[in-house]
Amino acid sequence: MVSPATALQRSPTSNSSSPLHRLSTFKNPSSTATAASSPPPPPSSVIDSFAKDPILSPFLSPSFSSTSFSSAALSSGSPASTAEHLLQAIRQLDSQLRSHVLSNHPLLLTQLSSLNNAELSLSTLRSSISSLQSSLRRVRSELSEPHNSILSKTVQLSNLHTTSELLSHSIRAIRLSKKLRDLMASAEAEPEKLDLAKAAQLHNDILTLCEEYDLSGIDVVDEELNAVREIGSRLRSEAMKVSERGMEGLNQADVGTGLQVFYNLGELRGTVEQLVNKYKGMGVKSVSVALDMKAISAGGGGGGFGPGGIRGSGTPQIGGSGKAREALWQRMGSCMDQLHSIMVAIWHLQRVLSKKRDPFTHVLLLDEVIKEGDPMLTDRVWEALVKAFATQMKSAFTASSFVKEIFTNGYPKLFSMMENLLERISSDTDVKGVLPAITLEGKDQMVAAIETFQMAFLASCLSRLSDLVNSVFPVSGRGSIPSKEQISRILSRIQEELEAAQLDARLTLLVLREINKVLLLIAERAEYQISTGPEARQVSAPATPAQVKNFALCQHLQEIHTRITSMITGLPTIAADVLSPSLGAIYGVACDSVTSLFQAMIDRLESCILQIHDQNFSALGMDAAMDNNASPYMEELQKCILHFRSEFLSRLLPSSANAATAGTETICTRLVRSMASRVLILFIRQASLVRPLSESGKLRMARDMAELELAVGQNLFPVEQLGAPYRALRAFRPLIFLETSQLGASPLLQDLPPSVILHHLYSRGPEELKSPLQRNKLTHLQYSLWLDSQGEDQIWKGIKATLDDYAARVRARGDKEFSPVYPLMLRIGSSLSETATASQKS
Repeated sequence: MVSPATALQRSPTSNSSSPLHRLSTFKNPSSTATAASSPPPPPSSVIDSFAKDPILSPFLSPSFSSTSFSSAALSSGSPASTAEHLLQAIRQLDSQLRSHVLSNHPLLLTQLSSLNNAELSLSTLRSSISSLQSSLRRVRSELSEPHNSILSKTVQLSNLHTTSELLSHSIRAIRLSKKLRDLMASAEAEPEKLDLAKAAQLHNDILTLCEEYDLSGIDVVDEELNAVREIGSRLRSEAMKVSERGMEGLNQADVGTGLQVFYNLGELRGTVEQLVNKYKGMGVKSVSVALDMKAISAGGGGGGFGPGGIRGSGTPQIGGSGKAREALWQRMGSCMDQLHSIMVAIWHLQRVLSKKRDPFTHVLLLDEVIKEGDPMLTDRVWEALVKAFATQMKSAFTASSFVKEIFTNGYPKLFSMMENLLERISSDTDVKGVLPAITLEGKDQMVAAIETFQMAFLASCLSRLSDLVNSVFPVSGRGSIPSKEQISRILSRIQEELEAAQLDARLTLLVLREINKVLLLIAERAEYQISTGPEARQVSAPATPAQVKNFALCQHLQEIHTRITSMITGLPTIAADVLSPSLGAIYGVACDSVTSLFQAMIDRLESCILQIHDQNFSALGMDAAMDNNASPYMEELQKCILHFRSEFLSRLLPSSANAATAGTETICTRLVRSMASRVLILFIRQASLVRPLSESGKLRMARDMAELELAVGQNLFPVEQLGAPYRALRAFRPLIFLETSQLGASPLLQDLPPSVILHHLYSRGPEELKSPLQRNKLTHLQYSLWLDSQGEDQIWKGIKATLDDYAARVRARGDKEFSPVYPLMLRIGSSLSETATASQKS
């Protein structure tokens, strides 16, 4: 076996390599040692046998306890055999360890050789480090003296430089101070010639110089600083006077001068803040003084309850309320004037800040005062004024019944004051390129501050009008009808309320909404008063009390509708929109009160017209043609119309003078016009259905039409003003005398509905050409109701079915010729279909 020392001597590498190399060999064993085959690991047979042995297996457990094992061995009854077994296991382990060491002996020697090499390398490295440390000590000793000398000289030079700078800055500060004192002294004789901005700049330069270079503590400089500070106080005072004078007089030059002084002093932001707070306080105080009841009472003179006749609770004594009311309004006027002056002054300050720049730095002064995201000066002041005003108004509303009563009843005046204030501020600050003093939102905030009194005023307005309506239309008195004087009193009160609010469009709109509620109440109460039932609808006897009552209600509601409409004639369109629901309700109730009567009359007249089919219009001969008497049904129709005129319309329709004054169509006039048009339409419809119609029958029908025109024109409505129904009547009379061949090209067709023409053509056709009435076996009344519910295109479909039936019969007989009316009816109906199709496409 070779020893580690011998192996080290034989290794050429170990003799010639450096210590670092040898150190690496310790970390990386030689290739020979590495290449050596590793001995096999110790066999696991011993451990396996221990694991199977019940006595030795506990020793392999991680939780082995010697105490527990000893106790178990002693309690087993054979401790000696257990000890012998343990000794045998120990001898077996020793034998196994010895065998394992002997098998790995070369590898262990190799590791020992590497440790020796490492120790040798470390020894060499220690000597090298010691040599290096010695060299460093020698260099330190050689450089220390020059370094200390340089350090000392550097400190001396720094002190000299600092002293030189202090002297230089002190001299400059003293020179600037002397220049400032000379400038102030030169203006002693003529203060108005003092250049405040230049003096402020010098003052700021001196203080900045002393602060920047810490010149305090130098006796000469300190003496100068005391004088400079005194001059600074004077400059601030003068600049503030100039600024306030410029703000009060709206002089941009003075305000600009003052602001430039404070900018040069470096105090612009603080000074502007001070001015804003000052004007804020003035505004808040003005609002408080205006509503100070103690001050109002002290200024009015009076007796035992105080100089102004105001009791401690804020209620005036008897005889003192007039003076107190006048004093309150005067104070409110003064308050509005002061608020106007404050806002215009702050706006003027803001305007100058937004325009003026420093002449040297060109910095905008407004940017120095207001940073990004900060509110404008006017917004800050206005917000404070609105808040104070709202607080005082709320307090006055709850704490002083006197102020509450005055501002509630006189809210239009209060609102007018407010609107006047806002208008004055807006007009006085309306300059192109400059923001206004208050925004629309700001205006709304101020108006909202008196909203409590607005609500009270509107509630009072509604209460006054509602009480009056309730007294005129009591819920318990259904049978009583108000008089014209009572209706006039309601209308007069509505007009008074409207005129009181006409100074402002917004307030007028609010009052109109309350009036709308009152008119709806009137409509509701009037509807409750309407009489219904058979006695309200009869038309054959004189007017019943129930009908007279309905007539009066209709006329009263017509008067209300007409008067209210005339009141809002000059107002904006939105006023009509606000009152549209209530005026519509009034109009509807007025119509409802007499509509049933007019409908009953129309039904009565229609029953008379339907008797036309009981007459013989097919008679031939000269006797029938020369008979100038009206038909019996027409005589009855004339009697009904005359009776309706004398008994009903005479009570409903206004006189000619009243109609001319009103200038508009009344409800009853509209109903009469509608009834007159309906009578003409019904007559033309039923006349077109008469079949057969002889020549003498045509003459008789023409006389009936003339009688009808006369009766309607004299007793109902001027027929010339009825439009299309009258033109149809005038066209139908000559149409019946035309030959069938002439009908197609006649211009009379333009004034008649196609259904009337088609129905009339049935009277010219053969009997086998049955009309829809005959085809469907309807009565004339049933057919008339059907015609009312259908359009011309649907009526044509019914007529076309009869034409198709006729054509089928003719073809069934083998005839090739049709009646002349057949192609004419097809042509008229086809044009009607084409018109309907075109209208649908469009």
